[in-house]
Amino acid sequence: MNKTKLWSKDFTIITITTFFVYLTFYLLMTTLTVYAIKQFSASQSQAGLASSMFVIGALFSRILVGKYIEIIGRRKLMLTGLILFLIASISYFTADNLNLLLVVRFVHGAVFGIAATAMATAIMDIMPSERRGEGTSYYSLSITLASAIGPFLGLYITQHAKFDSIFVACTAFSLISIVVILFANIPEAKLTKKQIEGMKEFKLHDFFEKKAIPISIVAFIMGIAYSGILSYINSYALEINLTQAASFFFLVYSAVCLISRPLTGELLDGKGDNTVMYPSLILFVLGLGLISQASNGFSFLLAGALIGLGYGTVYTCTQAIAVKVSPKHRVGLATSTFFIMMDAGIGVGPLLIGTIVPMVGFRGMYMTLATIVFLSIFLYYFIHGKKSSFIQQHLIEKQEIELYKDRKSVV
Repeated sequence: MNKTKLWSKDFTIITITTFFVYLTFYLLMTTLTVYAIKQFSASQSQAGLASSMFVIGALFSRILVGKYIEIIGRRKLMLTGLILFLIASISYFTADNLNLLLVVRFVHGAVFGIAATAMATAIMDIMPSERRGEGTSYYSLSITLASAIGPFLGLYITQHAKFDSIFVACTAFSLISIVVILFANIPEAKLTKKQIEGMKEFKLHDFFEKKAIPISIVAFIMGIAYSGILSYINSYALEINLTQAASFFFLVYSAVCLISRPLTGELLDGKGDNTVMYPSLILFVLGLGLISQASNGFSFLLAGALIGLGYGTVYTCTQAIAVKVSPKHRVGLATSTFFIMMDAGIGVGPLLIGTIVPMVGFRGMYMTLATIVFLSIFLYYFIHGKKSSFIQQHLIEKQEIELYKDRKSVV
C-alpha cells in the first residue's frame, strides 16, 4: 500500500522555518549568561535570570496563543510572530543596561512562543494523520539540529568575533524565517459557528486542552530531567575533567536523534505508542545513570547517545500523543498545552535541581533524575499506556478480522 506523501512543499518550508527560529533560541540561550556578566557585570543569578526570562515570556504567550490561534488564524499569527521575532532580535542592539536586556528577553520569548506554537499547530494538519508519529519525528529534528548547531555556533562566534556578531546572526536567521514562510500555504482550522463562539468564552479549559494534560505531565517531568543536562553538563564536565568530551556531547545526541527518528516515527504509527515509549523511557534512565558514573570520554559520550535515543524520542512521541488524543478543532490548544508543560519543566528544572546539587553533588543529582524518570514509567502506564495497549490490541484484532474476510472472499 502506497503511503501518503509526507515531505510536501509546505511541510518542508515550515520545518526549515522552525530550524532557523530555534537556532536563534539556542544561539542566545547558551551565550546570554556570559554576555550579561561581561557586558553589565551581572551576578550569576542575574545572568541566569537573563537567560530564563525568554522561557518565561514563551510560557506566557503559549497560554494565550493556544486559546486564540484558531480564532485569529494560524497564518496571521505565524507571520505576526515571526515579524515581531525579527524586531526583538534587532532590539538587543539597543539594550544598554541589564534591566532593558531582561525586558528584551521576555518580549523575545513571548513572540517566539507565538511563532513556534503557530508553526507546530499548522504542521500537525499538514502531515498525513496516518503518518503523524513519523512526521512529528522528522519535524522535531529541525529543533534537535538547532540545539546542536546553536551552541557550537555561539561558542565559535564568541571566541573569534565581538558579541554583537551574535545579534547580527540572530537577526539574519529571523529574516530568513520570514522570507521562507511566505512561500507556504498554511491550513486553517475548519470550525463551526458554535465552536468559534465556545472558544471566545473565558474559561480555564479554553486555555488548556484537558485531554492533552495527562501526557503533558509526563513531558513536564522529562523537561525537568533534561534541564539537568542542558544547565549543568558543562559544570559537571569541568568537575570530572571531561570538558573535551562535553564539547561533543550534543553533537552525539543530535546525530543519534537524526539516525533514529525515521525508525521511531514509523514504529509509533505502525505499532502504537507503547512500543516506542517504554523502551525510550528506559534508555533515558540508562543514559542518566551512565552519565552519573562517567569516568572517561567514551562513557560520557555513550550517555549522550542513550539520552538522545531516550529523551529525544520521548519528546516527539509525547507531542504526537498529545495531538492524537485531542479533538481535531482543538489541535492548537493541545499543542500549546504540551509545550507549556515541556517548557515549564525545562524552565523550573534548573531551579529545583540547583537545590539538589549542593547536597548530593552532580553525580548524585543525575542519579536522582534517573530515579525520577524510572518512576515516571509507572506514571505513563496509568495515565496513557494502559489505555493505549487496549486500543492497539483492538486495532490488531480488527485488522485480523478484515484480513480473514478478504481471504475468504478471494476463496
